[in-house]
Amino acid sequence: MAITGNKGEWSEVYTFLRLLAGGKLFAADDQLNRIEDMFFPILKIIREETHGISYEYYPDTEAGEVKIFLNDKQLTCLSSTVFDEEANHLFSAIASGKSAFEVTRTESFIRKIYMSKLKAPSSDKSDINIQIHDVSTGYKNVVGFSIKSELGSPPTLLNAGKTTNFIYEVVGLRPTEIDTINAINTKNKLIDRMAAILEKGGSLTYIRMENVTFKNNLTMIDSQMPLIVAEMLRHYYTKNVFDFVGLAAHVSQVNPLLCSADFYKHKIKDLLCAIALGMKPATIWDGTDEASGGYIIVKTDGDVLAYHIYNRDAFRSYLLKNTRLEKGSSSKHDFCTLYEENGKVMVKLNLQIRFS
Repeated sequence: MAITGNKGEWSEVYTFLRLLAGGKLFAADDQLNRIEDMFFPILKIIREETHGISYEYYPDTEAGEVKIFLNDKQLTCLSSTVFDEEANHLFSAIASGKSAFEVTRTESFIRKIYMSKLKAPSSDKSDINIQIHDVSTGYKNVVGFSIKSELGSPPTLLNAGKTTNFIYEVVGLRPTEIDTINAINTKNKLIDRMAAILEKGGSLTYIRMENVTFKNNLTMIDSQMPLIVAEMLRHYYTKNVFDFVGLAAHVSQVNPLLCSADFYKHKIKDLLCAIALGMKPATIWDGTDEASGGYIIVKTDGDVLAYHIYNRDAFRSYLLKNTRLEKGSSSKHDFCTLYEENGKVMVKLNLQIRFS
């Protein structure tokens, strides 16, 4: 059966080929530009094709070759130039591909190097496991990276679900007005319902989160993180400010915790970084990064760059500047419909985050 995938899935294979061809993983600054003098030599890439069976790919930049091993036995050795040529071909195919598509030449090649699927199985957020050489300390550790691609549609950072709902009391609105507002079913019903609430003198006061696990995860970042996120959501749904730079500025102006502007910006970066590296709404989180290496991003020009622990501040700034809130399906995730609770009018707003 032919292998098909979308641009994001094929980008994971492209990353694999490109890194083996070059043997180095370059770091990025907060503008996603390559830092020429900051890179990590790749000792090997480990890929578990099926459970319990891991192939090891060793790029040798001096010899200009890539050796493939299984259980310490060398299976084959190919020129680095071959990997470079195959990466170039795949990049062109991804750039012109639409929806789910095949890349016949690439499929033929990856089968020769013992790959039968686009995505290796993983229990965490890691898409690729690399043993890198830390030239500063001499430490040689295996770390997992999450891969995001700019070649396709902007990927989500946090997917919507009922677990990501925040609950508000609609102050100043009578229960008798619930049906009137819920009857609004326009193309932009979420925006129009919120506008109707405001027009009728209603305002939103944050009460609680719907999911306790997500609440506990957020409080691992900061005890007041639920309140900070709730204020950003309220502003987004009522004023349509969706970028995190603008949302951080708004929260700083409202200042619900009587803190500095830098405090809110710092905490929002903490939130985005935690989500990017492992925190999930419905899974109990202990504060550990699942993608222990960081993030690898495939740029539109084909460059493959990383945010690792040593440039974590650049990664945090990148996330703040390149993510936004968006609205998911209100019917699927059960939000933006007014309801009555103990004589009070309530509404749920949903959190979903996507790369810009």
